[in-house]
Amino acid sequence: MGKVIVIEHLTLDGVMQAPGHPEEDPRDGFRHGGWATRGQDPAMQEVMGVYMSSTWSLLAGRTTYERFADYWPKQAPNPFTEALDRVQKYVASTTLTEPPAWQNSTLLKDDAADAVSRLKGELQENLVVFGSGVLVRSLLPRNLIDTFILLIHPLTLGSGRRLFPDSGSELSTFRLVDSVSTGTGVIVATYQPAGS
Repeated sequence: MGKVIVIEHLTLDGVMQAPGHPEEDPRDGFRHGGWATRGQDPAMQEVMGVYMSSTWSLLAGRTTYERFADYWPKQAPNPFTEALDRVQKYVASTTLTEPPAWQNSTLLKDDAADAVSRLKGELQENLVVFGSGVLVRSLLPRNLIDTFILLIHPLTLGSGRRLFPDSGSELSTFRLVDSVSTGTGVIVATYQPAGS
């Protein structure tokens, strides 16, 4: 049975929106895009590489998928681009109607949590999620996430979309299974749910 592994860049105040570049996600007037770039460190790639070196598939929401599909296939050859081109990609969306154009992509049209629950039962490989905040928040109430890899950056932004919603969440506890500090002050913490 496959596991869902969520990899997120977070600020100390829990913001996950637009870590990569200024224009990545300006929804709700967010103006701090690209906040994670100064914290990049080889230790981050080592931790993520553990989950991307074995058999895995990409699970993404529409917005993240479209940004990845527009960016990664156009990059010069590198291990991350090659890995993303090669893997099976599952796109959870209720608004996409066309089959995704990026090779090895499958559209999940149904309710995201239902579709992911089915995939977990059908697949042996892990489903790795980068970003995709709306998708991740839809999986939380059904306890479909097996591992969170949180790259916690030493800054606060004061506004922006957060990984865990401010309201409507139930009490949950997590077990720390690994942690690494980087030279840039980012803590890479790996958590697994420990129950309610």
